[in-house]
Amino acid sequence: MKKKTELEKTNFRYNLITIIIYLCGIALFAQLFNLQILHGIEYRETSNTRLSREGRIEAVRGSITDRTGVRLVSEDSGFSVEMYKTNVENSVLNKSILVMTSILTQNGDSFINPFPISVEPFQFLFENEEKLAEWKKKYKIPETASPEEAFYIMRDKYGIDQEITDVYQILNILAIRYAITTEGYSNTKSIEISASISRDSAVQLQEHGSELTGVSIVQQPIRVYNSGTLASHIIGYISRISETNQKEFKERGDTYNYEPDDKVGQTGIEKVFEEYLRGEDGIKQIDMAVDGTVTGEYISQEAIGGANIVLTIDADLQNAAEIAIESNVAKIRQRGIWKSIWCKWCISSSNKC
Repeated sequence: MKKKTELEKTNFRYNLITIIIYLCGIALFAQLFNLQILHGIEYRETSNTRLSREGRIEAVRGSITDRTGVRLVSEDSGFSVEMYKTNVENSVLNKSILVMTSILTQNGDSFINPFPISVEPFQFLFENEEKLAEWKKKYKIPETASPEEAFYIMRDKYGIDQEITDVYQILNILAIRYAITTEGYSNTKSIEISASISRDSAVQLQEHGSELTGVSIVQQPIRVYNSGTLASHIIGYISRISETNQKEFKERGDTYNYEPDDKVGQTGIEKVFEEYLRGEDGIKQIDMAVDGTVTGEYISQEAIGGANIVLTIDADLQNAAEIAIESNVAKIRQRGIWKSIWCKWCISSSNKC
């Protein structure tokens, strides 16, 4: 009797588990049917019109002040231009680049141009004949091709419309296409087209967003040295990170994940207090359509600004000292060091020079 009861319990558990498995299977099948059959077209259109890319929000670098709170170094807001890879034809990409570069040029903003041929006059920009020969071989350009011939061969290589006859417009497109080829970019990793553009360019690029594929306008902080060269030997400066910087950071145990375009302190306070001034970058999500036009942006992780550094120097006293030194150096250069010393002795001795 006892064995029979235990057998019934075992059968009951087995049947219960079987029923649960069947119910889960039915639920999964129903959901699959809902996604692929009932709403398949809707979801497919959504996936084809929306692509999400992760971008970086550069942290505001900490300011540097004198002992009274006067800001010697601070941050201002600026704009840069980046491009992401999109699945569009050459003609669409070239048209987008032409619109972008035309806007930047009209507003006096520069952009990357690693293309090794200049125009008017046409000439190669290589250091020596050996590098020129390697370049021609790599891009399958005849060895005897002149700069002008090579220019138009590269135009055809990148599928630039032959109806575009302005050599500068062609050069602008070639500059960006060549940079993309040599530096590379992807759906998730952008290439920086310009590190600093005017507000007018930023606004106009936003207005022409429907004509631009994979182009993103990035708002970023810009380092401003408010007092010019005042105490420059103390404050130092920042510039793009180098291999030497990376090696120095590694040796001192800095595990911060620097990007190739990051700007770091090279001398003075900017270098010594780098780890405190730099802050922590944030993350933003960029939504794009399949043709590369930006459809939306939102912040997923806020950036954390760097710490402010207060120096023991007084800006006014430092300025007075630098003016006095500059004045005396100018006098010494004009009169000669020994004549200056002799004149000071004469004055102190109440004698005439």
